[in-house]
Amino acid sequence: MPALLSLSRFVFALVLASLVHVADAQAPRPLYRDPVFDGAADAAVVFNKQRGRWEMFYTNRRATQRLDDPKDVSWVHGTRIGIASTQDGNTWHREGDAEFPAECTGGTPERSTHWAPEIIEHEGRYHLWLTVVPGIHSRWTGRRFLQHLTSTDLRRWQCADQLELGSQRIIDASVVRLDDGRWRLWFKDEAQGSRLFAAESADLKQWKVQGPITAGAAEGPKVFRFKGQWWLVADLWRGLLVMRSADAAQWQEQPTRLLAEPGRHPTDLAKGQHPDVVVIGERAFIFYFVHQGNEAAASGDDRYHQRSVIQVAELTLNDGWLAVDRDAPPPDLRHLFGAKP
Repeated sequence: MPALLSLSRFVFALVLASLVHVADAQAPRPLYRDPVFDGAADAAVVFNKQRGRWEMFYTNRRATQRLDDPKDVSWVHGTRIGIASTQDGNTWHREGDAEFPAECTGGTPERSTHWAPEIIEHEGRYHLWLTVVPGIHSRWTGRRFLQHLTSTDLRRWQCADQLELGSQRIIDASVVRLDDGRWRLWFKDEAQGSRLFAAESADLKQWKVQGPITAGAAEGPKVFRFKGQWWLVADLWRGLLVMRSADAAQWQEQPTRLLAEPGRHPTDLAKGQHPDVVVIGERAFIFYFVHQGNEAAASGDDRYHQRSVIQVAELTLNDGWLAVDRDAPPPDLRHLFGAKP
């Protein structure tokens, strides 16, 4: 009998160890939760070459604020851009807030609003397009513009150009370099029905607007190359719009939306919003944010819905269109997103 008990304990230990290993082999759900304001949104994931690791820049909404007027959106203003980093791909830790020159980003952090960073690296320099809303507003008002900044280390930023795109209500940039060397930008113009527009540049300085690419309202566009096609995903507030293109100019809309239906796991119980997509080799990963209003904790807190977290899932192709299974175990990011010396 003692031998049988010892064997049972040994088998139990092996099973427990295997379960721990499986848990360690996948990203957590959520992938990241901001420890300061619990309002992480609008992620932009970039590899920091100088530090040899992946980092996430994100809008840090002040979601824990309890304002007297439930319609007051000051908590979505006065926001800074948070930075999180990872050594193994699966575990992310807050680094702090990005520091930008006040003279081109709306003033001091106490008097300005920063949203939706877009970051790319080109020839040893990082380029960031920041949505700037000067001031702190209790309603969805105020001028908005895109500010281009540059850096060699993702920490010390220099003012480049404020983009002139024919409107005072421009937000949410996505920028790619085309095969012929030209640059293309997608953005939301709230003054023109909140539709998505495109613009082109030869030098990242002078931009020529080319007209709308969506018939209706959308925000948070992200354009990327995957499996031989250009793809655009954007937030429709009822799931993600998907379009594909051979040339990033003429687009075909996917019949279905991504992340429109809430997930089944805690912290993923609402629609997915404002995505970033990172393509590594033949694999693509979508980083999206989820409001927490459907969580159990929200039943006793009428402002809990303000909170949001970052989730990650892998994109696949199904009959030539993008698909994602948000209820599947999160991907193991260690091999692709782990730190590199």
